[in-house]
Amino acid sequence: MARHLIQGREIATPVRVRDASVCSVSYLVRADAARAVIAYSGLDVAEVLPGKALCTLMFADYTDGDLDAYREFGVAFLIRPPDAGPAPRRLSLRAGLAELHRAGTGAFVHWLPVDRDFTLEAGRTIWGFPKELADIDLRLSSPYKRCVVRKDGRLVLDLLVRPGVPMPVGGTIAPTDVYSHLDGVTRRIPWSTTPRGVRARPGGALIRLGNHPIAKELSELGLPKHALLSSTISRVPMVFGEAKQL
Repeated sequence: MARHLIQGREIATPVRVRDASVCSVSYLVRADAARAVIAYSGLDVAEVLPGKALCTLMFADYTDGDLDAYREFGVAFLIRPPDAGPAPRRLSLRAGLAELHRAGTGAFVHWLPVDRDFTLEAGRTIWGFPKELADIDLRLSSPYKRCVVRKDGRLVLDLLVRPGVPMPVGGTIAPTDVYSHLDGVTRRIPWSTTPRGVRARPGGALIRLGNHPIAKELSELGLPKHALLSSTISRVPMVFGEAKQL
């Protein structure tokens, strides 16, 4: 167990989130464009289809956890683990899926704004997450889930998610490796979840981009466009392990 001093408080890993609500929307984007976006990390996107990568936008309301209550938005990409070796090129759909199964995948967190100082410092210090302060307006009590993100007085995006059908998910999901990059260092973070109240559907999202640089970056990936998949989770405890530098 590692211990970290954050604003005078001792935080030990693994860090636990006891309750949170999470919504996410995934888009198929051009793999070459996604590679250009995350090139600084030294990681490579996973091609879920030939020439296509997966970009996921998420927003979360953390109501009870070791880092207190806060709101968060995230931009992440499905990647190949760095120890999987270089990806074969020009694979067929069948061969590409087989390669993903062989090599495995991870999630690289490209941008992660939050609305509280404590979780910002903890996230950057403990895991190297690219957290920064932003105005995050979440509307989760209505049937349609909505997130509006503003940074430096500029609109980043307005994202609306329509919940889908209940999914039979139970127990703790197998741990997933999440990757971060901050101050020239890439890290791997073990992460596990125990989702309850999961709903999912094809499509199911409406997005409006603003005039912030992150919005421009998303537009260069091809957004707004039809979502591949959207999901809502009413309750999801999480555990974040200690980061390891790559």
